[in-house]
Amino acid sequence: MSFTPELVAELELLSLYNLANTKEGLKVHQVAAPEAIAAAKRLHEKGVITQADGGYLTSLGIDAAEHAQSLLTILTVSETA
Repeated sequence: MSFTPELVAELELLSLYNLANTKEGLKVHQVAAPEAIAAAKRLHEKGVITQADGGYLTSLGIDAAEHAQSLLTILTVSETA
């Protein structure tokens, strides 16, 4: 398995969620990049977010966003070290 452009778009969307406040959601507007719109739809279909255009993280989504954001932090720190 490898990181496809679709998975990267989903990870990017998950990285935007504020994990300090799970009552804060996201809205992916119709004028957003097509990749972001498609990523939101896929994440909804996977049960990670509550709406096809964003919404809130589900319990599975919270876990996924935590992992995605941790990975981003690890890789970003590695770049600057």
